Amino acid sequence: MVSKRKLSKTDASGESCKTDLPSRCSETKKPRISDKEKASAHGGVENEGVFEELLRTSGIILKAGEGQNEIAVDQMAFQKKLCLALEKHPTYPGVVKEFVSGLESHIKDRNQFKNCLLPCTPMRTEGSRTLVHSYCESLIKLLLGIKILQPAVITLLLEKIPEFFFDIVGTFGTNFPRLIVNQFKWLDKLLDSQDLVKKLMQMVSVSPVPIQHDIITSLPEILEDSQQSEVARELSCLLKQGRRLTVPILDALSRLDLDAALLVEVRQSAMTIVPSVKLEDLPVVVKFILHNVKAADAVEVISDLRKSLDLSSCVLPLQILGSQKQLKSQVQASSSVSQVTTSQNCVKLLFDVIKLAVRFQKDVSEAWIKAIENSTSVSDHKVLDLIVLLLIHSTNTKNRKQTEKVLRSKIRLGCMPEQLMQNAFQNHSMVIKDFFPSILALAQTFLHSAHPAIVSFGSCMYKQAFAAFDSYCQQEVVTALVTHVCSGNETELDISLDVLTDLVLLHTSLLMRYATFVKTILDSTQKLNPCQIRKLFYILSTLAFSQRQEGSYIQDDMHMVIRKWLSSTVPNHKQMGIIGAVTMIGSVALKRNEGDGSSLERPELNSERDGQLSTLLDLVGFCCEQTPEVLALYYDELANLIEKQKGDLDLQLLDELWKSLVEDFPSDFVVDLNPTVDGSFLFPVKSLYNLDEDESQGAIAINLLPLVSHSELGRVTDGMNNQSKRVVSPICLSPCFRLLRLYTGKQNNGSLEEIDALLGCPLYLTDLEVEGKLDSLSKQEREFLCSLLFYALNWFREVVNAFCQQQDAEMKGKVLTRLQNITELQNVLGKCLAATPGYVPPPATFDSEALEAVPSINAVGPVRKRNGRKKKTDGSKAGSADRSQADDSSEGNQPDTELSELEKTAAEREAGNPLAQLQSYRPYFRELDLEVFTVLHCGLLTKSVLDTEMHTESREVVQLGPAELCFLLDDLCWKLEHVLTPGSARRAPFPKERGYKDIGFSHLCQRSPKEVAVCVVKLLKPLCNHMENMHNYFQAVVIQNRGVEDEPGVNIQEHQLMCSCYQQLLLTFRSLFAWNGFSQHENTDLLRSALQVLADRLKPGETEFLPLEELISESFHYLLNFQQSVPSFHCAFILTQLLIAIAEKPMAGWKKEKMASLAKQFLCQSWVKPSGDREKGSQFNSALHTLLWQTFPVFFRVMMAQLESSVKSIPAGKPSDSSEVQLEKLLRWNIAVRNFHILINLVKVFDSRPVLSICLKYGRLFVEAFLKLAMPLLDYSFKKHRDDVQSLLKTLQLSTRQLHHMCGHSKIRQDIGLTNHVPLLKKSLEQFVYRVKAMLAFNHCQEAFWVGILKNRDLQGEEILSQASEERDSEEEDSAESPAEEPSGSDTDARDEDGAAGPGPSPTAP
Repeated sequence: MVSKRKLSKTDASGESCKTDLPSRCSETKKPRISDKEKASAHGGVENEGVFEELLRTSGIILKAGEGQNEIAVDQMAFQKKLCLALEKHPTYPGVVKEFVSGLESHIKDRNQFKNCLLPCTPMRTEGSRTLVHSYCESLIKLLLGIKILQPAVITLLLEKIPEFFFDIVGTFGTNFPRLIVNQFKWLDKLLDSQDLVKKLMQMVSVSPVPIQHDIITSLPEILEDSQQSEVARELSCLLKQGRRLTVPILDALSRLDLDAALLVEVRQSAMTIVPSVKLEDLPVVVKFILHNVKAADAVEVISDLRKSLDLSSCVLPLQILGSQKQLKSQVQASSSVSQVTTSQNCVKLLFDVIKLAVRFQKDVSEAWIKAIENSTSVSDHKVLDLIVLLLIHSTNTKNRKQTEKVLRSKIRLGCMPEQLMQNAFQNHSMVIKDFFPSILALAQTFLHSAHPAIVSFGSCMYKQAFAAFDSYCQQEVVTALVTHVCSGNETELDISLDVLTDLVLLHTSLLMRYATFVKTILDSTQKLNPCQIRKLFYILSTLAFSQRQEGSYIQDDMHMVIRKWLSSTVPNHKQMGIIGAVTMIGSVALKRNEGDGSSLERPELNSERDGQLSTLLDLVGFCCEQTPEVLALYYDELANLIEKQKGDLDLQLLDELWKSLVEDFPSDFVVDLNPTVDGSFLFPVKSLYNLDEDESQGAIAINLLPLVSHSELGRVTDGMNNQSKRVVSPICLSPCFRLLRLYTGKQNNGSLEEIDALLGCPLYLTDLEVEGKLDSLSKQEREFLCSLLFYALNWFREVVNAFCQQQDAEMKGKVLTRLQNITELQNVLGKCLAATPGYVPPPATFDSEALEAVPSINAVGPVRKRNGRKKKTDGSKAGSADRSQADDSSEGNQPDTELSELEKTAAEREAGNPLAQLQSYRPYFRELDLEVFTVLHCGLLTKSVLDTEMHTESREVVQLGPAELCFLLDDLCWKLEHVLTPGSARRAPFPKERGYKDIGFSHLCQRSPKEVAVCVVKLLKPLCNHMENMHNYFQAVVIQNRGVEDEPGVNIQEHQLMCSCYQQLLLTFRSLFAWNGFSQHENTDLLRSALQVLADRLKPGETEFLPLEELISESFHYLLNFQQSVPSFHCAFILTQLLIAIAEKPMAGWKKEKMASLAKQFLCQSWVKPSGDREKGSQFNSALHTLLWQTFPVFFRVMMAQLESSVKSIPAGKPSDSSEVQLEKLLRWNIAVRNFHILINLVKVFDSRPVLSICLKYGRLFVEAFLKLAMPLLDYSFKKHRDDVQSLLKTLQLSTRQLHHMCGHSKIRQDIGLTNHVPLLKKSLEQFVYRVKAMLAFNHCQEAFWVGILKNRDLQGEEILSQASEERDSEEEDSAESPAEEPSGSDTDARDEDGAAGPGPSPTAP
């Protein structure tokens, strides 16, 4: 109650002061003193002057301490009361000056000045509610809103700013200049805004940088609309003077309304500073550039920005952190961590800016994709490009397909190497993590690709995502990989298992967390082939045995699965059990580092590991005893284990196994050499192929024929009587020897002296002079003889595998002799097989499913004659390789007749070649190791040389014969075709019944394509030597037979053999250089070393420092020299493909001319066989008719593709184009549209499926290019060149109508390959209709446009009656004059018909 009375007295005294000041003083002296005491108690201002008194009476109480000024009335009410008080004051207008002086003296105290600059707080009293808004402006801002005070207060504030020029504002300090400038923002009325802005700009010129920054960023909120352009120009000039104010200036300019010319100028200025601007300022600069980009110049601006942006500067702090980690000083480490965090945050902000622009500005998204697409050089591509593509893919759903297409293209061209992706993930994981769903989707899509570079990129995305992201992302990666494995797709399965293998090697402990997911693959093992089972169990074994306690549950599951498989009676399950068990043995027997555990735990671990080993070995041994095929697989898997693990396998743990092996092999397969052999057999036993005849004492022999006899004939008689006895079968001979020699080599550092007797020892066979005797033998005897030969050949193959790398000269000679023995035996086997139809050889590879995928092997000769098109069974390896190559190059448009001609000639040429007859039986031969091909380093010995130099035999020079060379090259070609040739480049969407494609390539498939390519590159020198020998041989033949036409003096058999060698050498070179792995950046050095070998043949010793371009050129010239000596059209065809493969890296103009002239030369050349006959089909070559009905699709595709690419080079129309430029562009489009119309009309005559497919595909692309590039031109040129535009559209509409007819034809034919193109084409045609309408509306000619219903017609223009009612037949046909169809037909009929529209005779344009 007391306070209320005092307050009322104060108010009363305040009112009376206006009328009677002396009486007020005398009467209210005591209450006045009490008011001062009360004000002092509340932190108010003592010593009231006019300033304080007027404020108090108007409703604001000033505070002197830290408390904010209080306002008791509404802001508007305060301003009105104060204005009235000033105007009605007796000393007005002098009171204004006195009031401002009071304000000036009041704000001399910094705390009081701060209170005046900060918002006032509403006054609240107990028990009462205030009507004041919760937020109130500062006292200064309220005073600026009063007209009579505004000029003086502005002047006062601006004069106060210099007082704070040299103040250092701390973290929690008060920034007085910023508070002062903020008072000028958003004022309702500025009496003289020009003067204020002028003074502020003057202040900018003299202020320190922080104050300049505050003033400039506040300008957009201070300026009036009329001042924006003028101030913008001043800021633009300021921007050019220095870079300290770049960010505030751009920030201010981005909020001002600039004219187009000034905007371009400012944007160019901003672009120049992008490379040198501070990292924390970069997001602001980029935001300004992107925010102000226009559609017309978006591509140009984005291209410049892309070149200027460099994220490498952001990586520097990471490198600093890496070096700081090695230091012990925590202070340094923490400072570097903060530096990295700042850097990463700035990069994150930068990409947030780009993300906003991409999301809300369509032009930016498309322009960025186009800018990346237009970049051609590999070195021009950056980490930024990859991140932006991922950003667009994740942000814009409409651009996803386009983004994916560009990314695929860049990967295929080698512009996006995996190293670039690794840098992106390692250095910018914080940014990329936001795009994880897109990364996962792209990786899944890329694994479906047919291109190895794209598949490899997808697998690398999985690996990098797993390594760089958090546990959620890691789990998603593992789940995706497991899904790929369980999908059943062969390629996806292999790649996914390879990725999991890499992850388990690099991140074992991380992957261990998700082992449960990986383990679920065991439920889908029916879809896995043996090689994949091997990979899976390697992954699981590594997880199970690398972590002690954590992996125990995986071990239990693996033991359970393996036991189930081994005890199964299904052969396939038994094979999987053997492979899984041996892989587990390898993981258990792996050498462990001493650091794996403490010394106290070591004995326990050893005993546990020994127990696991013995259990596994006993289990497998028991299951293998009675089944030779399973035992042979066990031997092969153990051999693979030793070969794969190299020196990491602890062989001492398997001592008992090795002891039994060393004892069993001699006792089972080796006997002392005796002149006679006891026992009765189908054929008399004879010792053959003995290379150690001089060593009569202690000689041994391989007991082959008795073993085969017992195995083939005894298996019927023995029945179930020998279950307790260990089975000895010749099937196990080669696998057991392979294991023995690998174990011996590991124990003796590669030396095989302990078992070198097996290289030269004879075999117990029979007399192999079978010429004329086969007809007299029974079927059982012929089959027995064939089996005996297969076992002998496989033994010799394994012997060559074993001893091919021994350095001893005598051993090298014996290896070559064994190769000669192989070729001799193959000749005999070919004759026996021809006389034994229906024969099935004994298995030689045991990790396949009963050879389900082996081609038909019955009566090889007749099959080849009946079906010359059959792959692998036709005996022509080269034919199949060329066929796949030709199919890939022509996209399925190559006519069948040409290929069949090549196949027929190849079949005829190889009719007498025993190798060709044995192609179907490849899976029944033991695989040659890649190391065998080191034998190619030996020279070549021909019969001609032997005839002229009889003393050759006495020389100690090891040389290959043509037959042995042909044998080795044939096998090498098969291997390269399997590994380096992509899997037919196109995979069916629904895989056929599964067959194991790696039969006969088990060892090869354990190597990567790159490892195989490296081996072949090492062989290039001897291969070049052999090819030059072939060249010299055929050159000599040409010189020798020059002028002789009737009976050329050529050894036909040798000529055929040499021709076959030449062809296989060319195939080997082609397989290597056509390998698309060379397109990957990491294989560039390998390509360089390969080309260097070829170039060195022309310029010895000069190629080491040549650039890649010159190496390609020199290699091309080297191979071009062989054109004079190719003996057949088939060899010429392969040489041409080889030259194309070399020239495409890259293709220069002069190379194209050389290739064209070479092709013409080969086509015009008359090819003569060694017998003197012309090759079939040569009479057609001389006429050189290349444009035929069969070849038309190739010509048509090239012309359509060229037309589409050429119109893309026409620049889009711009409003700024002059009339001459518009006319020139219209002329180019007119020519292009007329050419398009001519090509489209050709379909009426050439209506084959390939032509229709090409037309639908490229027709859509042409229409899309027209919409994107030509329609903007028509928008701006319609008024000036109306007739030209109208003619252009009418011509194009004739073509679009024909395209519509093709769509109808495709639906009627119900051809899936054609109808796949229809939806996208129809969409483009509809867009064309409405885009023309928009163009006419833009030019105010809407009345020139109408829409009608276009009738469904076939290719010849006949109406498709199946979709038309009878009433439509009587109605009018298409109007020849109108560019659109008139509406007709019922609503039901019109539903499936497309609309067509266009400009009719347009009225005079305004």
